[in-house]
Amino acid sequence: IQKKKKIGNEEKFADKHGGWMQNDDVFHDRNVFLEDYREMKRTLKIYAYPHKKADPFAAVLLPEESTPTGNYASESYFKKCLFNSRFLTEDPSEADLFYLPFSIAGLRNDRRIGVGGIKSFVKRYVDDVARRYPFWNRSGGADHFYVACHSVARSAMERAIHVRLNAIQVVCSPNYFLSGYIPHKDASIPQIWPRKGPPPHFRSPSKRATLAFYAGAMNSKVRKLLIEAWEHDGEISVHRTRLKTPYSEALLGSKFCIHARGYEVNTARIGDAIYYGCVPVILADHYELPFSDILNWPSFAVVIPTADIPNMKKVLRGLVISGEYSTMQGNVMKVQKHFRWHETPADFDAFHMVTYELWLRR
Repeated sequence: IQKKKKIGNEEKFADKHGGWMQNDDVFHDRNVFLEDYREMKRTLKIYAYPHKKADPFAAVLLPEESTPTGNYASESYFKKCLFNSRFLTEDPSEADLFYLPFSIAGLRNDRRIGVGGIKSFVKRYVDDVARRYPFWNRSGGADHFYVACHSVARSAMERAIHVRLNAIQVVCSPNYFLSGYIPHKDASIPQIWPRKGPPPHFRSPSKRATLAFYAGAMNSKVRKLLIEAWEHDGEISVHRTRLKTPYSEALLGSKFCIHARGYEVNTARIGDAIYYGCVPVILADHYELPFSDILNWPSFAVVIPTADIPNMKKVLRGLVISGEYSTMQGNVMKVQKHFRWHETPADFDAFHMVTYELWLRR
């Protein structure tokens, strides 16, 4: 559905997901969320299947002792936070949910397993859980969940079909066009590159000279279309490779920061944009955005179908001219806390938002 409106001599176009804000609150329904959130904190209990440090695969089953780093840190942070939270219970009889603590990224990097052995490991692990404990069989795994950020998680359950169909899959690459991810049963978790310290101080729109920015490898059709359309534009700054100059300055100096899908629908660029107070522009069809049950994404981000990449500049300039951009950037600052991990969980941070998505599915 397209909406068109005259702004001086310029026409502004935006699809229903991309800029005409019917609701400028960052939540779909703030009161409902806050009431549910308080109830979740008061009542939710999660049982994690126990393992000891002597377990031969302890490194992929227990929380990291060090601070999680890298592109797939969200997976490790969730586990670390859960074990440092009041939600964890040692009494399975009071649990609302059961956590399967294997790490897909850890299994991928374990020389004994590797990418080729993940499917077999997961099947053996879940079969062992079903044999040793009564909890999987009584629900068929419907009250169980696992968390994974690496893209290989999408195929990791192919030999454990009962996990894919029944358990809650909390993943960074939730593509509802492809098999393996089931919307409303499964949940999306943001891919966040860890950064130390609080986000930079607010930089006003007047000090953000670049209309839109992107840099990254050319590993998808979407990125190639983006470059072909805007590589030589004076207001939009797009690059075929990573920058040699500081990435942070490019994000801080841009009004809009582009997330263009690569091999998968997700990258850490949405988290990067939000951290630096830049309004995300999302070019990734069929991507179920993180916390979409809670957050009103059109209030702080622009979702553009990849077929409309040639119209992108018109959309973004229209948002600036109409004044909606200023509202959206202010909302980016409001949601920053929801896209941050802490080793000790903090109220409304990424851990609590993921946990709330689980609570909705309990």
